[in-house]
Amino acid sequence: MDQYSRRIIGRSLSSTRTTALTRATLQYALKKRGYPTGIVFHADRGIEYTGSAFQTSLKQWDCKRRLNRPGYCTDNAFMESFYHSLKAELIRGTLFKRVKALRSALAKYISQFYNAVRLHSGIEYMSPIDYEHGLIP
Repeated sequence: MDQYSRRIIGRSLSSTRTTALTRATLQYALKKRGYPTGIVFHADRGIEYTGSAFQTSLKQWDCKRRLNRPGYCTDNAFMESFYHSLKAELIRGTLFKRVKALRSALAKYISQFYNAVRLHSGIEYMSPIDYEHGLIP
C-alpha cells in the first residue's frame, strides 16, 4: 500500500509465507511505481520481512525498513484498516470453492473497487486513484 494515496500497488497470494514470494511482490510494486528510491517499507515482524534475503532486496532497491514494535499492530494502521475492509466487504460470508476464484475476487476487489471507487476519509473522501491524479470529488 502506498500510504500517500492508500492505493494497493502489489499483492500476492500463497498457501505459505516465503521470502521469495515477498521479494517478488516488492519488486512488482516498485516496478509499477517506476522504481522510486528512498521509500519507507513498513511491515510487521514476519520472517518473510526480517530475513536476510529480504533485507538484501530492500538495500538493493534503496528502501528504508521500518517494523512494527512487538505487540503494536497499530504501528501499521493503514494495512490493518485495509485488511478490515477487505474482510468486511469481500471475505466474510463468502465461500471460495477454488483458489482461482479467490484470486479473481481479490484482483477485482482491489483494482476495480478498493483502488478505483472506494472512498477513504483520510484522503478527502476520494478513491486512491482519483487522489493520486488530483481529481476533485
